[in-house]
Amino acid sequence: MIWIQRKLSKKQFLLLLSLCVGLASGIAANLLKWFIHVVEELLTHNFEVTSSNALYLLYPAIGILISALFIRYVVRDNIGHGVTKILYSLSRNQGYIRDHNTWSSMVASGITIGFGGSVGSESPIVLTGSAIGSRFGRWFDMDHRTLMLLVGCGASGAVAGVYKAPIAGLVFTIEVLMIDLTMSSLVPLLISCASATCVSYFLSGNDTMFHFDLNDPFVVGRVPGAIVLGILCGLIGLYFTRVTNWIEQQFGKIKNMYKRWLLGAVVLAVLIYLFPPLYGEGYSVISTLVNSVQTHNATDLMNNSLFYGHNNFLLLYLTLIVLVKVFASTATTSGGGCGGTFAPSLFLGSMSGFVFASVWNLFLPAELQLSPTNCCLYGMSGVISAVFHAPLMGIFLIAELTGGYRLLVPLIIVAAISYVTIHAFEPHSIYSMRLARRGELLTHHKDQSVLTLMNLDAVTDKGRPTLTPDMSLGKMLQLVANSKRLHFAVCSPDGMLLGVINLNNIRHLIFRSELYNTFTVNGLMKPPYAIVRTDDSMPEIMDKFQQHDAGTLPVTSPDGRYVGFVSRARLYSAYREILKDFSEE
Repeated sequence: MIWIQRKLSKKQFLLLLSLCVGLASGIAANLLKWFIHVVEELLTHNFEVTSSNALYLLYPAIGILISALFIRYVVRDNIGHGVTKILYSLSRNQGYIRDHNTWSSMVASGITIGFGGSVGSESPIVLTGSAIGSRFGRWFDMDHRTLMLLVGCGASGAVAGVYKAPIAGLVFTIEVLMIDLTMSSLVPLLISCASATCVSYFLSGNDTMFHFDLNDPFVVGRVPGAIVLGILCGLIGLYFTRVTNWIEQQFGKIKNMYKRWLLGAVVLAVLIYLFPPLYGEGYSVISTLVNSVQTHNATDLMNNSLFYGHNNFLLLYLTLIVLVKVFASTATTSGGGCGGTFAPSLFLGSMSGFVFASVWNLFLPAELQLSPTNCCLYGMSGVISAVFHAPLMGIFLIAELTGGYRLLVPLIIVAAISYVTIHAFEPHSIYSMRLARRGELLTHHKDQSVLTLMNLDAVTDKGRPTLTPDMSLGKMLQLVANSKRLHFAVCSPDGMLLGVINLNNIRHLIFRSELYNTFTVNGLMKPPYAIVRTDDSMPEIMDKFQQHDAGTLPVTSPDGRYVGFVSRARLYSAYREILKDFSEE
């Protein structure tokens, strides 16, 4: 590869790397699916379909515990919220992702899901694909902009590989990871998506994930139903996002790992006992609903539950599952397991669409009635669009998962309405909201993205001498004589910032040697116009300079300890450099 790198141009070699990243991501996606299937078969191959088994309640708890111990004692790093970690690496670490992420997420999520954890494998495999892209880029000393693009190639390849959905993989990178679509980035992303999809076709055949037959084509008269379903999906996405964050906060208050595991295991076991479809990823449940031509075919989902034999309560049963799925998924991850929210979102969407259509048809005339199976697809598109704030991904992912391209118009309607609905309440996706609150999120807003990529520590001047309050004017001038700066910090013995000295303000004293022992720093220092804290976001820092028309401001830690000075000139210089690099084609 090094020999090839010397023979090819930079752009040609980038295309070759994107191909390699796509192939590796596709292999990783299929390896994880195979691993999950092997674990499931090993644990449940002797179970009778017609009877319940207490091990269905025990297995998820065991899987979560094994995963938690693996993460704590083998990985020794937080590998949860995989997509959030990718977003953070793009905005703060210039695409650097730790090497263990190329395999650790696969092992942990494979164990969690294989044992029945109520989460999906997609977020872990996206993190794996991104880590593969980061590793390839660092092997060949790519610049940070190329490294970020290769991270996106790995992520898009992972989505394309796990779902056999190349377009969904491309738009995932654009909408969720928010990598700008330019000609220089489009072709490598397409190559990664196509190569990963080809790997999946080669290893697992040409069939789509969900078999779907279009028996009831969409007509214009059903647009009102699609609009209402879009609003419902947006609200369900909002519910899922808000409740997920609330549950994670409650688990976060429990510091002991084993107590968190016990709570998560108990919650998950109780929910699976009441609602068996919550066991595992839930793709078999989605297949049952998508292939249900009539409502009574979905009653198979009530097998082994307390609702068995009460087919009249099917819609109530499915509605309750929609409400508690978020508790099962978050209990799995917060209890120590590893998994993502792709599969839960698809699960929620399919059930929501099925229930909505069934209720809608009870009150509307025949010409306005909706197909429950079609609405399963619409619901999946709508919830995916809402949870991830990615309407294009919701549209193309469902079309590619099912082959339902003839339903693109209703998919577009539901996805768009769902996105608009949730955006009115929550401006950021479930993955990006944590980073957005801290000002660490890359967006398609060019100026905002450049500010996010800037690093305060890199532009802070830490080499200036510090002064003490009892220091005489003469001693102070001796200390700063060799410095070319005008601003100096006055600190207490423990390093706390007390004030600043601006030499321009005392210039009338500097050349009067008879006053050197008369004045002390304490009498000359002034409070700063404003103080920049190390935990301030870059937009906040820029606002402080603009509001006070300051040229230089002191930097302190959150507890007030002096760190250094930052100047407006250095900030603008760094901004221009990043903008230039960010905009190059």
